Amino acid sequence: MHNIDIRLRISSEIKSEAEVVFHEMGMTLTEAIRIFLKQSINSGGLPFKPHVRILNSETINSFNEKEEGAYSESSLYEFKTSLNLD
Repeated sequence: MHNIDIRLRISSEIKSEAEVVFHEMGMTLTEAIRIFLKQSINSGGLPFKPHVRILNSETINSFNEKEEGAYSESSLYEFKTSLNLD
């Protein structure tokens, strides 16, 4: 079996973050990509179900309110203390 080189263009941020994840699992980025390709062959497609995280309207409204300054550090602190989680 002959090995070949594959070139891949990704952002340095994605590469760095992925390397940290795979290092914690005891493998290199190259080994992780090799596993991905083998599992793609074994499954006859992607080895996972691709999906897009879709935010609900309540979450989107909360983000918009935060950007408009509706929340402050003190209001969040007051909310947390009102929950009496201690």
